[in-house]
Amino acid sequence: MPDISVAQLEEILSGDPEELGVHLSLVKRDVAVAGCKAVMHCHCLSVDAMGRVNVARLAEFMRDTLADYAIPRTKLKAARDRDSKFKQTSAVAKLHHEAINLFTDLANTGEGGEMLLYLLTERFLKIPQVLCKMDLKTSSAMHYHGSDGVYAHVADDGVIKLYWGESKIYSDPSDAIRDCLASLAPFLIEPEGEEAKRERDLILLSDKADLSDSQLTEAFREYFTTSSPKSNRRRYCGVALVGFDCSCYPSGDIKAVAAEVAAKAEEAIAAWSKQVLNRVTTEKVDQIEIQFFCVPLPSADKFREAFLKALGKT
Repeated sequence: MPDISVAQLEEILSGDPEELGVHLSLVKRDVAVAGCKAVMHCHCLSVDAMGRVNVARLAEFMRDTLADYAIPRTKLKAARDRDSKFKQTSAVAKLHHEAINLFTDLANTGEGGEMLLYLLTERFLKIPQVLCKMDLKTSSAMHYHGSDGVYAHVADDGVIKLYWGESKIYSDPSDAIRDCLASLAPFLIEPEGEEAKRERDLILLSDKADLSDSQLTEAFREYFTTSSPKSNRRRYCGVALVGFDCSCYPSGDIKAVAAEVAAKAEEAIAAWSKQVLNRVTTEKVDQIEIQFFCVPLPSADKFREAFLKALGKT
């Protein structure tokens, strides 16, 4: 089979990138972390004309995109085709409810962070999700095992770049960065073999990867079939997201000013960058490409609460 192209993978991206900016404002992108191969991107919550930072609106936006994240592309396409044929919306609506039911109602859920990671990776980095793991859950009361997402792109030399995803939403940025990279590192550096932490996901990729188009999916799965020479043509990278409490937002009833929030967050990027460098060095992943999102929040706890409320879980 022929190699997969960048254009073919970007063709399967979902969602309007500009819609993301309604809820998340870019502070700075492509910040190289000196001394390693990590690259940082920082987004703050958007401030409206009334000086409000609305976590609830962000959570509702995330809820409205659940099916794109949690339902396999082929299944979604079949529903859209059926709705188009019969001039209805019920098939896609049904899948949206299925997606909501896949999410947990646990108060300390990390699934909001996984959704943010998905939205930023697909709509901001233009790197598509290639394995829909939420659909593999056997119980909504549990999180699935393995990475927080699997994404893929094509390098200039034609090698498949497989991005293992990890997200943490904590109150403290240092704790979030530490635990996020500690969880991500094994997927990037463990030797190949049945005992590797990534092995289960690799098996799933060879069988469950879904790129919507059957021929493209078959060509992609070949990179994860151990009997295929193409299995040597994949390179592991990371995509990480940390959300944490940040004083860049005003407290109480004080109105926020977008430029001031962004300026304060930008001032803190240098400190976050040093923490990232320290942790990637400690975890021995300093020579591996990691796309690292920092999303300062007014409150990590309030973000989780808003996400659960938007899903009707509280």
